[in-house]
Amino acid sequence: MIPAARPEIGEDERAAVDRVLRSGMLAQGPEVAAFESEFAAIVGGRRCIALNSGTSALHLAFLAGGVGPGDEVIVPSFSFAATANAVSLTGATPVFVDIETDYFSINPAAVEAAITPRTRAIMPVHLYGHPSDLVALKAIADRHDLQIYEDAAQAHAASVDGIPVGAWGVAGSFSFYPTKNMMSGEGGMITTGLEQLERQARMLRNQGMERRYENEVIGFNMRMTDIHAAIGRVQLSKLAGWTAKRQANAAFLNENLTGVVTPPTAPGAVHVYHQYTVRIVDHDRDAFAEELSKRGVGNGVYYPTPIHRLPSFGLDLDLPVTERVAGEVLSLPVYPSLTDDELATIVETVNAVAKAGA
Repeated sequence: MIPAARPEIGEDERAAVDRVLRSGMLAQGPEVAAFESEFAAIVGGRRCIALNSGTSALHLAFLAGGVGPGDEVIVPSFSFAATANAVSLTGATPVFVDIETDYFSINPAAVEAAITPRTRAIMPVHLYGHPSDLVALKAIADRHDLQIYEDAAQAHAASVDGIPVGAWGVAGSFSFYPTKNMMSGEGGMITTGLEQLERQARMLRNQGMERRYENEVIGFNMRMTDIHAAIGRVQLSKLAGWTAKRQANAAFLNENLTGVVTPPTAPGAVHVYHQYTVRIVDHDRDAFAEELSKRGVGNGVYYPTPIHRLPSFGLDLDLPVTERVAGEVLSLPVYPSLTDDELATIVETVNAVAKAGA
């Protein structure tokens, strides 16, 4: 079986963990500070705040930016639930809008149509590693005096017109979950250009204090450990090479797959392929996925149920593109450790299943 995902863990990561264990400083310390400083290089030098998860990054970014009860935040429904959960946990209301088909990203026209006097922010999700239409979204935000909070959990080092994701809005949020393009075991990062948002986020992650026992606000314990930061630093040093390999693997799949709709890349965008997601439009997607698994090619559906229809939200909305795409998407292996033989097997298997179902 070629797995759908394969975390990249080597001797460098193990040595980094051992180094921290030998140091005796395991909680938020010098490794976290170094990780924050080094991560700034891929987000245009922005201020970086490390946390214990990507979900914490999404949540605290909103809280630190002052989003709360009475506010509305426009979000796509085609994403992982954490996108909307982070809005709701602040007391604000997520307003779900439709996406466009090609890049699975929030539709700028739908965003503009959803703006009300209560709208505070827009939250684009750079799904699968392809950036949203940030140029159009920034123009809308500027025109209506709105904030942008980027969900960049899947898009480390992606960019639009040379500007990295995580550097377009008030804040960006990244995840270092084990299957992401780079990981720390578990963890997240807020990126921002605002000094006050940075200070507030640092206090909120650490029980509401900047200096020990001088708690200024009511906060959380959402600190990253030095163990996780040490892993993240090693992974960050390898990210550029891994990204190039993902892009090369995706190019090979784009060139050779038939019978499925391969993922395009928008002009000016850099796609980093957290997932290589095709659309199954001429066959039953679930049957297609099951047959691939039977033949040894792992795959995944991200995400089969739009957020607005999950029991946690239970909304009846008219989002036709979201509903259609949720029934078509299928993610294939694209990770950097794929061998040439495995890539060839993926192509042969997908093409054979597509042909058999034609």
